[in-house]
Amino acid sequence: MHSEYNPCRLCPRDCGIDRTIRTGACRVGSALQVSRASLHMWEEPCISGTTGSGTVFFSGCSLSCVYCQNQVISRGQVGKKITPERLVEIFFELEEQKANNINLVTGDHYLPTIRKAIQRAKDQGLRIPFLLNTSSYIRVDTLKEMEGLIDLYLPDLKYIRPEDAARYSHAPDYPEAAKAAIAEMVRQQPKCILSGDIMQKGVVVRHMPLPGMIIQGKLIVKYLYETYGDRIYISLLRQFTPNDGLLKDNYPEINRPLTEHEYKSLVDFARDLGITNGFVQEGEAIGESFIPEFDCRGV
Repeated sequence: MHSEYNPCRLCPRDCGIDRTIRTGACRVGSALQVSRASLHMWEEPCISGTTGSGTVFFSGCSLSCVYCQNQVISRGQVGKKITPERLVEIFFELEEQKANNINLVTGDHYLPTIRKAIQRAKDQGLRIPFLLNTSSYIRVDTLKEMEGLIDLYLPDLKYIRPEDAARYSHAPDYPEAAKAAIAEMVRQQPKCILSGDIMQKGVVVRHMPLPGMIIQGKLIVKYLYETYGDRIYISLLRQFTPNDGLLKDNYPEINRPLTEHEYKSLVDFARDLGITNGFVQEGEAIGESFIPEFDCRGV
């Protein structure tokens, strides 16, 4: 088994647990656990295109956001354990289905294994880009191991204020960790390259504003644009969907959808800054229809 899992230091939680024998802070062990592998049409247009993004949803997550819309997999409750060899087969099956890319969704805590699977797939002739879809709560050293293998990065920048990161993701160090991770991603892929309408290389940073926190959203957009300019794309998500349990009882301030006024205010701010490399979502993004069914399809 890969030594990177014992002791595990892949994320800033630095749990140091031997994940070959028990679960780490990410709630999973070292064996690959996948909950779905299928074409996904709802990513940014330059990623999904008309034929879809070949998403592979991994179980577990090191961040533990209280509002997570994929809790059944992020908490490690759903998923099928597979071998690295099967993961390579899945990559080729998605390519055969005309996927524009292989979209590794929350695979950060499996990167030592994924790294070898990507290399094997490339050696066997897989041609489409590999995309890392991540919360950005990941060590820079871990990302450096992926250089030359990941063509596209799709990171979140969830918070810029430590107090919010502590309250909603139990990670006060998230802002600094995420900034450092995104800087490394841009170092590896400093320019967005498209073939037609489909991105082949580059970085698209996502921010999903929380209700009542549009000022934070504006600070994030301002930071990204002042730091990276047009070298990256910025994607402003509108799909925050409150759940009826934890939020209602313990986090009432975010137990509601984002309002039209809040989202428009953030979008207008981005436009006034001069951002042209960006994406916005329409109102129908709100709700559970954009959350796939984690039924181990394609696994």
